[in-house]
Amino acid sequence: MGIGKSLVRIATAALLMTAVLGPAFGPALAQEADTTAVLAVATNADPTLNPWTPGAVIESNLINTILFDQLTRYSPDDLTPVPALATSWTPDADGLGWVFELREGVQWSDGAPFSAADVAFTFNDVVLNASLGAQSASQFSTIDHVEVIDDHTVRFVLKSPFSALPYYLASFAGIIPAHVLSQHENPLTVASFNKGIPVTTGPYKVAEFVPGSFVRLEPNPLHWAGAPKLAGINFRVIADPNTQVAQALSGDLDIVTRLSPQVIGGIESSGHLEVLRQSQNIFFFVAPNHDDERFADPRLKQALLMAIDRQALIDALLAGYGRIATGPVAPMLGALYDGNVRDYPYDPEAAGALLDELGWTLQADGVRAKDGVRLEFAMPTGQFGDLVPATLLVQQFWEDIGVVADVNILEWNAYIQEVIVQRNYEVTLAWWSMPPTADVAPYFSCSAADTGNNIPNYCNPELDALMDAGRAALTLEDQVAAYAAMQEFTAEELPYLYLWYPDILTAKNVALQGFPAITAATAFQFAVDWYIAR
Repeated sequence: MGIGKSLVRIATAALLMTAVLGPAFGPALAQEADTTAVLAVATNADPTLNPWTPGAVIESNLINTILFDQLTRYSPDDLTPVPALATSWTPDADGLGWVFELREGVQWSDGAPFSAADVAFTFNDVVLNASLGAQSASQFSTIDHVEVIDDHTVRFVLKSPFSALPYYLASFAGIIPAHVLSQHENPLTVASFNKGIPVTTGPYKVAEFVPGSFVRLEPNPLHWAGAPKLAGINFRVIADPNTQVAQALSGDLDIVTRLSPQVIGGIESSGHLEVLRQSQNIFFFVAPNHDDERFADPRLKQALLMAIDRQALIDALLAGYGRIATGPVAPMLGALYDGNVRDYPYDPEAAGALLDELGWTLQADGVRAKDGVRLEFAMPTGQFGDLVPATLLVQQFWEDIGVVADVNILEWNAYIQEVIVQRNYEVTLAWWSMPPTADVAPYFSCSAADTGNNIPNYCNPELDALMDAGRAALTLEDQVAAYAAMQEFTAEELPYLYLWYPDILTAKNVALQGFPAITAATAFQFAVDWYIAR
């Protein structure tokens, strides 16, 4: 594709361990806080108020982080795991278990005591119950079971070493109440809980849920860290990101996450909003569904990736707030990131030559075919953020080399069901936001295919062995070596077509304090400390 054509497309897109720490970081001073303030936050669709219900993802993650405390959470300083419902944790000497000491005196929002039974129920009866298909259950497939030692001590018994377990327990892994949900045949489909008034442990609890409109939270006076400093938080359901920005500019919203770089200037010049530029272990990708035999040969995926001008996508969609991805481990992980792996610079001629080599040759209609079958892919996309314009640009890049992508734009929840749950697609563009660790097994392992977070349904025992070596490595030196080998493998085989690592942009009210800037997930884990300065 010529430079002029690239510029046209860019312009079009622009339009289109044992740790014991204190319970809070940077708490507000009481005299500084406006205790009558109610915060307004945008979410793109109706949330599901259960962190483990299948399909509860971006629209639900942040509100569930506030409602359902986890065993651990991320430090606002360096993203290492720090206490939440657990106060300390220690690995067994053989690496096949972790013992967690639980915080005493914690109550559920209905006054019932929190105990080890709730942790055991959450994992043994829900997450590890394959018949329920719990969201992100594949992240915990290494756990055999949770053993209750006493009311405030549990042991996670492992099938194999899992050195990153405390990191994963801080990643949207809220504990749910056994005394409320254990009586139900399927604890993940209780409408009065998921779409009503759930029983929770977080600093705020649900006061009202109006589907399609808002979820209103009020302070939970029973929270273990003390009463929060806001009078409430309203999550407003606003599907259109432009409407979210407009309402933030008018003062009707205080927080907008996943901000488009195209609107930063207006946000920063508003006088009452600021933009946080946050790092996160995120990569955007095109997922090829490996149930499709065409993807058995990695050269097809290599050709498709070479045909995408990834820097043009970053410039057009992110205004430069990102970098080309080389694999599933982001540069923010420092020594664990290996940038010296095989990459695929934009080269449509080389991509075409590789397709010729594979027998996919151009026909008179400009579309490649082999044995009379066109090289064509069903490519559904969801209405969220930059997914639609990014998908349309990839469609155009592939069209240049004779590959057809049949794009189908779906409402967000429909997309989740179609692609993530049912795996009814051939290629799709999406992203993964992962814990700040190089352990990516839940997104790549054979055990996570079909129903887990391994969306491409990629399965290779050699990759599983490389990831297992990383999980068993206890020193940084050994982890660097193990995960370098893993990244070299994933760069050759391309289970995903890696697009970019984004900077995550969040707009917030300048008066909102106690809001850690490091990542959005971490900020919401410390919602008890939020306050509006007078």
